[in-house]
Order: sequence, then C-alpha cells, then structure tokens
Amino acid sequence: MKKLLITAALTLAVSPLMADEGMWQPHQLPTIKKQLKKAGIKINPNKLTELTEFPMGAVISLGGCTASFLSPKGLVATNHHCAYGSIQFNSTAENNLLDKGFLAGSLDKELPAAPGSRVYVTVNVSDVTSNVNAASDELSGLDRYKAIENTEKALVADCEQDAGHRCNVVSFHGGLEYYLIKQLEIKDVRLVYAPSSHIGKYGGDVDNWMWPRHTGDFAFYRAYVDKDGNPAEYSEDNVPYEPEHFLKVNKEGVDKGDFVMVAGYPGSTNRYRTSAEVKNQFEWWYPTFRTTLQEYIGLIEETAPDGTDARVKYASTLAGLNNAEKNWGSMIESYAKGDLFERKIALENDLKAWLKANPNMQAKHGDALDALNALILENIAEQERTLRSWAINRDTLTGTAARLYRLAIEKQKPDAEREPGYQERDMVRFKEGLKSMERRWDADVEKALLKHFAPLYAELPADQRLKSYDEFMKIGETLDAEAFAKKVDSMYAKTKLNELESRLAWMKKSVEDFKQSNDPYIQLAVATYDEKFERELESKERGGKFQELRPQYMSAIIDYYKSMDKPIYADANSTLRVTYGNVKGYSPKDGLYATPFTTLEGIAAKHTGEEPFNSPQKQLDLIKSKEYGDYLDKDLNSVQVNFLTTLDVTGGNSGSPTLNANAEFVGLIFDGVYESIIADWDYNDELNRSIHVSSAYMLWVMEHVDSADKLINEMKIVD
Repeated sequence: MKKLLITAALTLAVSPLMADEGMWQPHQLPTIKKQLKKAGIKINPNKLTELTEFPMGAVISLGGCTASFLSPKGLVATNHHCAYGSIQFNSTAENNLLDKGFLAGSLDKELPAAPGSRVYVTVNVSDVTSNVNAASDELSGLDRYKAIENTEKALVADCEQDAGHRCNVVSFHGGLEYYLIKQLEIKDVRLVYAPSSHIGKYGGDVDNWMWPRHTGDFAFYRAYVDKDGNPAEYSEDNVPYEPEHFLKVNKEGVDKGDFVMVAGYPGSTNRYRTSAEVKNQFEWWYPTFRTTLQEYIGLIEETAPDGTDARVKYASTLAGLNNAEKNWGSMIESYAKGDLFERKIALENDLKAWLKANPNMQAKHGDALDALNALILENIAEQERTLRSWAINRDTLTGTAARLYRLAIEKQKPDAEREPGYQERDMVRFKEGLKSMERRWDADVEKALLKHFAPLYAELPADQRLKSYDEFMKIGETLDAEAFAKKVDSMYAKTKLNELESRLAWMKKSVEDFKQSNDPYIQLAVATYDEKFERELESKERGGKFQELRPQYMSAIIDYYKSMDKPIYADANSTLRVTYGNVKGYSPKDGLYATPFTTLEGIAAKHTGEEPFNSPQKQLDLIKSKEYGDYLDKDLNSVQVNFLTTLDVTGGNSGSPTLNANAEFVGLIFDGVYESIIADWDYNDELNRSIHVSSAYMLWVMEHVDSADKLINEMKIVD
C-alpha cells in the first residue's frame, strides 16, 4: 500500500494543473474560470477568448519575442533584450547605441529596425485538424511527413490570399491537433527608444536568471503602414499604424499578492516528454553541448575584443549564447537535485496501469508509449553525429551558399511544391537575412570558429562524416589542421559572398550558374548538396514517424488526466497563450526568503562603476536625492524596479505585457529565477518565479533619466 501511495504522489507532481501552472490557449480560459476568479481576476475571462477584442487585440508577436501596443499611434513596448538586435544593428564602435541608449526626438528620427523585424497581430485561429488528418491518414514515415507538409502549404496559401497577412499551421500536443494561425504582418518596424544598456541590461550575464534583480529591460518600437493603412515595406511616406486596441499603463505597478496575467507567445516547452527523452537530454545532450557553447563564447570574445567593431557585431549573438550556457547549466544542476526522471517513470507506470484497468482505453491507445520510446531511442543514436556535424556549419558563408543553391533548385519547381522557406512568400525574409549579415558577421571571427571546431567533426568515424565535404576540404582519415586552415583562408580570400551585392545577385542565378561558378563557397554548396539532401530525407522519415506516434501517446495522456477531471494545456509552440498567478516571493533555500520587490536603492547598492554594474551617473544622482516623482511606492518608500510572480512562462514570453486584474499594463516579463530555469521541462509551485520590470520604473526612467516625455504623453496613464 505504501508503494502505491508513493507512486500516486509522484504522479500528481507532474499533473498539468498545479497551482498557477499552465500556458493556456485563449479558447480554454472559460474552462478554468473558477481558478482565474480565485486568483483575483476582475474582467470576464470570456473576454480573453476574443483575439481581436480588448485586451488580446493589443498583444502582438515580434517573431521570437512578444510585445504590446501602448498607444493609438502604433507604439510598441517590449524588452530591451528583444530590441537588442536592432539597437546593435544601428550601432558602430564610434556610435554605440547599446552603450549610450537611443531616443528619437520625433517620428522622422526613428530608426529602421534590423532587417527582418516584424510586428504580427493575431487575427484568427481555426482548427484544421481534420484537414491534416484526412490527408495523412494511414501513411507513415516520409510519405506522412510530405502529406502533412503539402496540406499545411495549401492551407497557408489559401489563407494568405488575404494580402498583408502571414499564416502558419501549428501543431498542438505533438500533432494531435492542428490550428491555422492568421496574423497581420507589419513589415515597417522602427526603433523609437531604448535606454542605455547600463539600465536595460544592468547586471548583465552576472545577474541573468538571478534574484534580486534591478534591470530596466524595456524598449520601444513603432509599427508603420502605408497611407491606406496596409502593411508595406519601409518608406518615408509610411505612417504610424493605428491599432484597434492598446493597453492603458498603470503607473503604480503592483502590490504584493496582486493578480497578474501575461498574454504572449511562449516559444517551446517539453512538459510531456517521456522518461527516455528526459534522461538523455539532461544526462547527455545538455552537458555535452554546453561544453561546446563555452568554447564558442570564448573564441568570439578572444577574436572580437571589447571596443572593436567586431564585438559590436557579435553583441547579440554573445548575449544569446551566454543565456543558453547559463540556462543549461542551471537545468543540469536542478535535474541532479530533483526527482524529475523518477516522476516521469512513475507517470508512465501509472498510465500503463490505468490502461490495463480500462479495456476500452487499452483498445484505443494500444502500446503508444512503447512504440514512441522505440523511435526515441533510434533518434538518440543519431545525436552524436548531429552534434559533431554541427561544427562544420559554424561558418556563416557555408550556410549562406548552401541556402542560395537550395533556392536555385527549389525555384525550378512550381511554388506550391517548393520546400517551406523557399517559396515566394519567403523571399522577402530570405533577402533580409542576407542583408542582416552586414552588421552581424566578421571574417576573422568566422574563420577562427570554423578552424577550431573542425576537429570535433573530424573525430567522427569516416562512415558517419560527409564524404563530399571531406573530399572538398581535403580531410583524410584524420584532420590536418594546418592544411585545413590554409584551405579556409584560401576560400575566404577568393569568395565574393562576403559582399552584399554578390549575395543578393545569387538569389537570381540558375542551377547551372552555380555549377559553373568559381566561388569556392558556391562550389562547396554544389559538391555537398546531394549527400546533405539524403540525410534530410532520413530526418524527415523519422519526423513522419514521430508525427504518427507522438499524437497517439498524447491522446493517452489526455484521456488519463480527463479521467481525473483535470484540463490539460499544450506545450508552448510560439502561439498566443495566457498564464496567470500572483505577485509573490519565494524561499530558494532553507532559512532564506526572497521578497517580491526590488527598488531604486538596490541599483545604487549594486553599482561598482564597472560592467555590468555601472549605472548612469544621472540615475545615481536621482536615487541619492530621492527624486521619486509620481512613482513612489509608499509601502516600499521608493520606486519599485522589478517584481516576482508565480506566472508560468518561458522563452518567447520575453516582452509580454504583464496585466493586472483589470487588464492594465503594469510591466514586462523578462526573466525567471535560477531555480525555475528547468520550467521548460518541469513546474515547481514553490520555486517557479518569473521576473518583471515594473511599469513604475519604466515611466520613472523615461521621465527623469531620459526625458522621454513625448512618449509618456502618447500613452494613456492611469493609477
């Protein structure tokens, strides 16, 4: 009996409905109305299901981060780190906007964001599961993969007949459900305001994922359209977009215990992975790849020293790499201390026992778990080859040439038959990707990375390496590092792909043009294409099998939880979700309690005068003289800077508006505490805490530090 009780307790720990856990699709919110009202929501939860109404109509995607409209003139609020690429793109060593910040004094002074920047406004979500299933039923492997892909492309093509919109088919529960997402795509995005990184990134990588935190992680874009109100490429004649809905800004921020919610576009989570996947990810993949990331970071920092133009170009890349490295380190540590693997085993055992005790369910779901695990083990067997082959793609020019050659091949086909990413709908993005290299690429850094990581690839057995690559790069049984380095230097000296006009010209070339080219990187792309394509088909064959087996497993999991009357949310997949909770501190370890607020005085206390704790002197003077203005929190006797909540979020939620019980803007989500990094895989009610920058601090910086009064006046401020 004791053993059964322990197993049941472990199973409850991975239940999809623990306290504030859950990334809910808007249409699901009425099913958890009781929980929302208990937490303190004041608006009708049913209003959150209407994507084109307030407040959901004000929440937008940047394609990797979330944002929201804060004025009727298309003013967009997001995180500083989400706008980092655009700030960096407009920076040079001589005019470093990352260092000094940026504020456009008028509309005509606003700067074009980095190439490819977009604002996506979700206008419709429709269930297309039956369409996809009808096309792929009774198929498996590569045929199933292609059938699903073709169906998705047809649905997207039909949806995008409505000009100015971007559509995508997204799977939920591993492919058990499919939804067609329709979004207005605003292409002219401009940088309006970003505080200095000494505010926007205060604490840097040292404070990343840590509490207490004192980071002003916010910035502003503006969305522009043509004079008729339609999405258009950048033009001086464009005008600010006028959204149907924008959020009111509450200047007081939040109080302890307040209800809060976040609407945003979380990237991906893995809450429903099997025990085999969990064990492999935490015991092999993260530790192994983390070592590679550390080397990657070190090489960039060594080859592109502080103060150089090359370091400015790689600022955004380094920020992402450092975040991933710290993220994985924490997850490895949390996994070792916890019992996630044991709870996964317990869940699977209980699932099997439940199926055995319910013949109808057993007949419906069969051996879904065992079949899925067999495929997972097959996939795991390929991971070392995948990781080591990653090393030969560290050179941006190799990847660029490969994509350009693939484009020439795909253009021979009717548009509907092309590989996703190479259709006409993708050409603007394709071109912008080639343009963005100008400010995110340096030859010395790229060569150093390729030369360093090539030996990692060469350690693979010869039959697992790319024979065509070895032949072209003259790699034998072992790597001759000196000869390889000379080959790389020679290719860089001869190629023209480092020139923007040359890259753009190749978009129009034919397959025959590629085969006749003397450019060494183009020659490499041609030489290796067939072999890489064969590996791509192998990967799609496995992908098609996963598209068959993963939904079967998730169907069993959903029925199991349904038997206990527990609603289930889908893993994050970059679609619009709502998560809710309260402002609350936590106890990271025995004898220690973290309060849910930090203040201006904490900024001054951390200041050392050196990166990353070098607050602008003007801010320090204001703090010393206690110039709180209209943003004083009487309970704190200061201005609240950052605060903690119990919200369940992940990457992609960055920049999401934090809303109070009345759906007023009270801040931006930007990070989580160290103990909650593992939340991509697991949720712990006691330790999971999200970190937000308060609207009070945002407004205080804007008014008192950077004199951004015009922007404040543009917003609707409430208290």
